[in-house]
Amino acid sequence: MSTRRSNTPPRCGRAVQEVRAPGRAAVGIERLRGLPPVLAPHTRLVVLGSFPSVASLGAQQYYAHPRNHFWPILSALWGVDLGAMPYEARLEVVRARGLGIWDVYAQCRREGSLDSAIEDAQFNDFDRLLREAPALEALAHNGGESARAMRHTRTLGLAVYRLPSTSPANASWSFERKLEAWREVFTAHGLV
Repeated sequence: MSTRRSNTPPRCGRAVQEVRAPGRAAVGIERLRGLPPVLAPHTRLVVLGSFPSVASLGAQQYYAHPRNHFWPILSALWGVDLGAMPYEARLEVVRARGLGIWDVYAQCRREGSLDSAIEDAQFNDFDRLLREAPALEALAHNGGESARAMRHTRTLGLAVYRLPSTSPANASWSFERKLEAWREVFTAHGLV
C-alpha cells in the first residue's frame, strides 16, 4: 500500500487533502464519504476516529459495530446506559456532556472496515472544529490510524491525545485498560 502523506496541514478553505495515494487495490473501488461531525458550541473535547466502519456507514451512525467499545466506554464513564438509547438520544447526551465525535478522513477508498485497507484518503477540514466548537480544548485520536494525523491536528493549538482504539480489532487492550486511558483524558477536560 502506498502511504504518500502531505507535509501541509489542512487549513481553512481546503476541506479535503489527499493523504494516501490510491494503490492498485483501490482501482474500481467506490469512493466512500464519512459522516458529519457531532459538535456543539460548548464542545470541549472531540474524539477523532479514522473513518467509519462498513456497519457505521450502513447505519449512518458513529461506532455502530456491536463489538466496538466506544459506547460502552462512554456508558461506564458517565453511568448512563447509552446502548439502550436510540442513536439520536445518545448524540444528545454526548453533546450535553461537551463531547464531539468526528473522523480524521473525510473520504477514502476501502474494501471492508480495516484501517489498514484505507487508500486514497483525504483529511477532513480540522479548522471546522474551531469554527463550530469555539469552547474546544482538546482532541483525542481513537487509535493508531487516527493518530497518524496528529501532526496536522496539533497545528490547531489544542491539547492532542492518542487513545487506545475502541475497535474490536484492538484485542490487545482489555476493556478495563481502555476505560482507564479514556477516563484520564475525559477527567482532564471536565467530561467526567
